[in-house]
Amino acid sequence: MSKVIVITGASSGIGKETALIMAKDGAKLVLGARRENLLQELVKEVEALGGEAVYAVTDVTKADQVEALAKLAVDKFSRIDVWLNNAGIMPQSLLKQKKIEDWDAMIDINIKGTLYGIGAALPYMEEQKAGQFINISSVAGHTARTGSAVYSATKWAVRAISESLREEVAQDGSNIRVTVISPGAINTELLSSVTDKEFQSNFEDFYKAYGISADRVALTIKQAIDLPEDATWNEVIIRPTKQAM
Repeated sequence: MSKVIVITGASSGIGKETALIMAKDGAKLVLGARRENLLQELVKEVEALGGEAVYAVTDVTKADQVEALAKLAVDKFSRIDVWLNNAGIMPQSLLKQKKIEDWDAMIDINIKGTLYGIGAALPYMEEQKAGQFINISSVAGHTARTGSAVYSATKWAVRAISESLREEVAQDGSNIRVTVISPGAINTELLSSVTDKEFQSNFEDFYKAYGISADRVALTIKQAIDLPEDATWNEVIIRPTKQAM
């Protein structure tokens, strides 16, 4: 049976590459992101690869829009097999710079967006007694460095939320799988969300030296989805082979 996969942050990077790799398996994809033109283009690419796709313009900081994305999946395909919480941003700055707008945006997108996705899809998965959440964290969710305080905190939060959810659904016997993917230096549009020019320059140099393409993470996501349903990769860290940190 072709799986119904909902992806937030689907218009580029890991989200887009996951959609494309799963389309080759004939997946039914429900794509959410803010840029409608890119979503429209992605639907065409998915269909050309043999998949099926619908989309909804979705801002993950708006709970009602995330709920609507889940409803679209169920109205169109009758179920949700996988919900990929992928939308995220990575502004980097020193705490003393007091970039409060960046702090708030990271909390709203990286943490609240993940929670809204879980809240939207969980009732459907509980009813069907099956499903999988795949939440994107980061290697920054395992270690914190100068400039990454808030970003690391949000990605640590994704791991904490995921582990609590894993225990909850296991205790409920709802047959729902929970997977956290923590990527290292992956070449995506994430760098464009770094607002501090010095940090952005440093990251650009680092990613130029070490970064790998987003389809590597998409392959990891596919492997997690393809496991037999009685087993789960609860957490995976994927770095470029030559990345030390």
